[in-house]
Amino acid sequence: MTRQVSRRAALGGLASAMVAPSAFAQSALAPTASLRPAARAEDILKNYQPTISELINKAGLAGKISVQVADVKTGLVLESHNPLRALPPASVAKALTACYALDVLGPGYHFETRILSTAPVTNGRIDGDLILAGGGDPTLDTDAIAKITKRLREDAGITEVTGRFLVWGGALPALNGIDSEQPYQVGYNPGVSGLNLNFNRVHFEWQRAGDGYNVTMDARSASLRPEVRAARMRIEKRNYPVYTYKDGGAFDDWTVARGALGRNGARWLPVRKPARYAAEVFQILARSNGIVLKTPELIDSLPSEAVPILTHESAPLRVILRDMLKYSTNITAECVGLTATVARTGRISSLAASAEAMNAWAKDTLGMTSVALEDHSGLGDDSRVSARDMVKALIAARKSMGIKPLLKQHPLRTEDRKIIDDHPVQVHAKTGTLNFVSGLGGFIDLPDGTELAFAYFSADLPRRDSLSRDERENPPGGRSYAVASRKLQQRLLARWGVLYNG
Repeated sequence: MTRQVSRRAALGGLASAMVAPSAFAQSALAPTASLRPAARAEDILKNYQPTISELINKAGLAGKISVQVADVKTGLVLESHNPLRALPPASVAKALTACYALDVLGPGYHFETRILSTAPVTNGRIDGDLILAGGGDPTLDTDAIAKITKRLREDAGITEVTGRFLVWGGALPALNGIDSEQPYQVGYNPGVSGLNLNFNRVHFEWQRAGDGYNVTMDARSASLRPEVRAARMRIEKRNYPVYTYKDGGAFDDWTVARGALGRNGARWLPVRKPARYAAEVFQILARSNGIVLKTPELIDSLPSEAVPILTHESAPLRVILRDMLKYSTNITAECVGLTATVARTGRISSLAASAEAMNAWAKDTLGMTSVALEDHSGLGDDSRVSARDMVKALIAARKSMGIKPLLKQHPLRTEDRKIIDDHPVQVHAKTGTLNFVSGLGGFIDLPDGTELAFAYFSADLPRRDSLSRDERENPPGGRSYAVASRKLQQRLLARWGVLYNG
């Protein structure tokens, strides 16, 4: 029978061999002096660890780096590298946004999408207006709209609406996008409002047909794909730019270069007018349930005489935040951050003002000193956080807000990027990536029970700033920078896993 040898045992045997290679040959001789105890494998591993500066120099990353690691229980800083240097956190900022929402709204908070009317339902008929009122839910999708419209017919008994179809998205400010410097076509930079749908993305698909193309723009979800007119696409005979966007009033007007399409394909495009987009899908699916609604009309405030007919609730906030941190959805971060600011300070006018309110909260509640975020998702590269501030925030949030269970487990990898299964060191962290910007922050559980908090930020801002808008979707050198930064992160995690265990 073959006996399985643990990594620790193997390392211990190797260390013994390194310390006393001729021990067997001398075992029959009586010692003439007291012997020094053989060094443990763990001690040898610790002694052979490269310093943090050596690891950073080996990575060869251009730009600036800020790193810190500390003991969660005591708060003692174990080591750091330029910990006061403030750099863009990228999506690591979402961990702070999650803490903000947990503290202000609570883990059991539900977003509500309401249906109201200005007249009672009489024999299935509303002789008044029907109102679709958003509550800032970032997770509302086409399947949920289908359930709401089905409930209108089956639960509320509505078969006819004689008045207007009104739409309200005023629970949150209406934003054309999160970051104005992003390429027009990237789906991670959509509009935001109090009424959102499908993460405010529309599915664009094309198929070669003879000398032309069949094009669809739809609001697809897991089971439905209604075609929409709120976003329109036109193919133009050119090679560059690949996409153009223009505000078409009630529509998002897109063009795409014919030379870039190939035979067929698809991609998600951002929706800039989310309330209109959601209203159109609602109208389509209401009709499928026998309820014919007039052309949607956007309103700035709810009528005082409006009464609720039914309410759709999102999943609890803790579930939404867990998924946000796992999939790094920007619109989720912005919606939960804006909603927390509204709950804490009243209606807010802009994303920057909401981010500033969160900065103030972070200083008061988490003990941060120089945090300066410009949004809630980390998409804007003018945001700044230092490693020291981030570690301080993580330790405070770990003890009072339960952020750690919401963070995704971050696997440790070999030098060639293969995941090490069953590694005794466990990492729960949030990653962050922009062009020539990289971040990682979270917690490390060591085999001896020690728990560490850490933060890593790196950025080559001159190189990032030199990019044109079009280059920002896939810039030359962007991928190699990200890979080199992730390798450095892994080396630092491995160092800390050895150095501070036991």
